[in-house]
Amino acid sequence: MPAWGPAEPVAAHPLSEPGARAPVRTGCPVPEPGDGHVLFLPGGSTAEKGHALSNTDDKRPTVLTISAHSGDFVWRAGGALALYAERGYDVRIVCLSYGERGESQGLWRQEGMTLEKAKAGRRAEAEAAAEALGASITFFDLGDYPLRIDEAALERIVGEMRDAQPEVLLTHVANDPYNRDHNAAHEATLLARQVAQAAGHDRTTSPIGAPQVMQFEPHQSEQCGFRPNLLLDITSVFDRKQKAMECMSAQSHLLRYYTDLGLRRGVQAVRNGGDKSIVQAEAYQRVFPTVGDELR
Repeated sequence: MPAWGPAEPVAAHPLSEPGARAPVRTGCPVPEPGDGHVLFLPGGSTAEKGHALSNTDDKRPTVLTISAHSGDFVWRAGGALALYAERGYDVRIVCLSYGERGESQGLWRQEGMTLEKAKAGRRAEAEAAAEALGASITFFDLGDYPLRIDEAALERIVGEMRDAQPEVLLTHVANDPYNRDHNAAHEATLLARQVAQAAGHDRTTSPIGAPQVMQFEPHQSEQCGFRPNLLLDITSVFDRKQKAMECMSAQSHLLRYYTDLGLRRGVQAVRNGGDKSIVQAEAYQRVFPTVGDELR
């Protein structure tokens, strides 16, 4: 068997390699407006980024998601984010755009809709979804359809990575023929990861290690060359993912689709050796080899 693991999907809990789990997070978060960085903290409180929590005083391991639009992280990775939030991880989301032009169908049916109103609506939905999942969220507002990521935006992504020091990165697949914004987010994630690792880049911050990059499942996987090698059991947190999906009223037509997709992936997870209790699962494809001392 190759060192990078089996070709067929593996049903499992961890996004990266198996290891000790952090304590479960408790409390009901309450959102409040901010400057683009909103933290939903344990115990029902919130704080602006850099105040109550920072990379120097919060030593929890981090999962960082780079999402092209403000809804992508919900449909495709909401279960993983909720699962790791419950395990005590610092779960962070970067939304490169609000998806105000191309992914706000429900909003544009409303009379008098404008780009600014669509942005505000999408932001409110995404903040509510992040609250439901137990994650923090940051908005870049780069515009969508098309999503353009210039040098300044790339440097901001690098900064987010260095601040987070993530154990794992979640983002889109490399080639989605239906939505090139997703491709742009994927390429920006890999390039920012490369720059964030460079010892000579911005000596005022610390380089990151070598976090795995997990590609979450695209809407039409067979057209995107998506070959999952991880089926993540999200059964225990699916109620939280469902609540987050219900927040996304501008794309409410997707709720049933992703609920059904999770059920199918759950069946496949059991078929691939997972526990028979698995009902809901999410599919991921690793970008880099995994490292270990066992043939598994």
